[in-house]
Amino acid sequence: MLSILLSVTSLSYIQAQSKTEVRAVWLTTNYGLDWPRHIANSERSRLAQQEELCTILDSLQAAHFNMVLLQVRSRGDVIYDSQIETASSTFSGTYGELPGYDPLAFAIDECHKRGMECHAWLVTFPVGTDRVVKAEGSRSVVKRHPELVKRFNGTWFLNPGNPETGDYLLSVVQELVNKYDIDGVHFDYIRYPGDAYNFPDRAEYKKYGGEFNSIEDWRRDNVNQVVYKIYDWVKKVKPWVQVSSSPLGKAARIAAFPDAKWTGYEMVYQDAREWMMRGKHDMVVPMMYYQNDNFYPFVCDWVDHSAGRYAVAGLGAYRMEDESDWMVSDVTKQIDYVRENGMAGCAFFRCANVVKNAGLFNALKNDYYKYPALLPPLTWLDKYVPAQPDPVVVKREGNNLVLTWAERDKTKPLTYTLYCSHTNRIDSDSAKCVLATHLTENRYVIPVDKTTDQGYLFSVSASTRYRNESPLSREVFYYCSEFKK
Repeated sequence: MLSILLSVTSLSYIQAQSKTEVRAVWLTTNYGLDWPRHIANSERSRLAQQEELCTILDSLQAAHFNMVLLQVRSRGDVIYDSQIETASSTFSGTYGELPGYDPLAFAIDECHKRGMECHAWLVTFPVGTDRVVKAEGSRSVVKRHPELVKRFNGTWFLNPGNPETGDYLLSVVQELVNKYDIDGVHFDYIRYPGDAYNFPDRAEYKKYGGEFNSIEDWRRDNVNQVVYKIYDWVKKVKPWVQVSSSPLGKAARIAAFPDAKWTGYEMVYQDAREWMMRGKHDMVVPMMYYQNDNFYPFVCDWVDHSAGRYAVAGLGAYRMEDESDWMVSDVTKQIDYVRENGMAGCAFFRCANVVKNAGLFNALKNDYYKYPALLPPLTWLDKYVPAQPDPVVVKREGNNLVLTWAERDKTKPLTYTLYCSHTNRIDSDSAKCVLATHLTENRYVIPVDKTTDQGYLFSVSASTRYRNESPLSREVFYYCSEFKK
C-alpha cells in the first residue's frame, strides 16, 4: 500500500523535509566496529560477512539514507585489492590477505543497488602505533617508506612537511579512482595530530618553509597542497567523483567564541574553509559532535564559508551510547537546526549507532526521513541536464504493479527518480511525491494485493552522475483494483 497516514506529532517534521538532502552514515571497518563482526576464512563465513553488510544496507535503505561513507583505509591498511598498501586483517584475520572477495567492490555494488552513493573514506596521515606497525611487518608504510613518516607521541604519521607525502597519498587515490566505481573520496584525519605544535618537523620547515612567516602557516599550506593535488587530479580523470573530508567540527575561532577550543585552523593546522573557498572540495562533513553553543553557531559558520559547495553536519550518534547520555531529541533538534540554517544534510557517526538504536532509527525512518530524498546537484562540476524520459508504462502482473519507461537520452550514464501521487497532480518539488530515487534500472515494482483499490499518478525523471535532474516525464494515471472501473 502506498497510502500515507500522517500523525499530528510527525507532521511538522515531514513538512520540513526537502526533496534534496544528504543523508549519510560513516560505516566503520576499523576493528569491525560496524562491519564486519567476524572474519571470513571459509566460504560459509565469507557469505555470512557479505550478508551482514546487506542487512545493514537494507536498514539504511528502509530509512531512506542515500550515502554511505565507507572506511576503506585505516592505518595504512585497506579493504580492497591494492598494489600499494596491505590488505586489512579485519576481514580475513591476516594482514595482506583479502577474505575471498573484494569488500570494496562488493559494497559499491550493494550500495548502488539500493540507490545509495558509496564514498571511499580514507584515514589520511596516521599510519599506526608501534603495535600496528609491528603487526603489518614489512608491508607497513613505515617499513616501506621510512623517509615519509614521523613517530610522534607513540604513533606513526605520514609527514605533511615532506612534499613526497602528497605524491604517495595521490597514488593511493589514483588506484582507488581508476579501479573502482566509487562516487567520492572522503578524507578523515587530514590534519596534524593533537599537540601539533610539537610535531617533529623543524628540519623540514628549515628546508622548505622559507617563504612562510611562521611554522603554523607552513603546516597549513602543507595540508592544503595535499588537498589541492588530489582534487585537481580527480577532476581531470573522473570529474563526477566527489572530493570531501571530515574536518574538526569547529573550523576556526569565530567572533562569538574567540576562545573556542579544539578548532581546526588554530589547533591542528587544518584550513577547511580555504579548501571550500578555493573550490578544492565538493563537500565538507565536519565532525560536529557537540551540543548547544559548541554546535549551533558553528553550523552557521560552515554555511557562511561553504562558497556554494555542500556543508553537511556530522552528528555524534555515538554519544547516545558510547560516551555520554544524549537523548534522541538531542540529535533530532540538531537535524531541525541544520535544515533551518542551510546545511545540505547530515551524516551520522557511526552506522551501528543509528541502525541498532531503535529510538533514533525509528525517528529517522518514520518522521525525519519518511520520504526518499535526492542528493543535491553538483552544478559547479557539470550543468548538463538530460532529456525528459518517456512516460511510465504500468502493467499489473499478479500481485505487482510493474513500471517501466524508455530513456530518450542515451549519451550519459543515468539514474532515475520515480514520482507518485494519489491526488490529481504530482508536485515535483515535494518530498511527499518521491517514491524512489537513484534507480539504476528503468524498471520498478510495487507490491499490491486484492484489497488494493487506489489510483496512482506516476512520472519519472533522469539524473546524471552530477545529479542534474531532467524535466519530469508526462504524468500517467493508473487505477489499481480487482474490479474493472
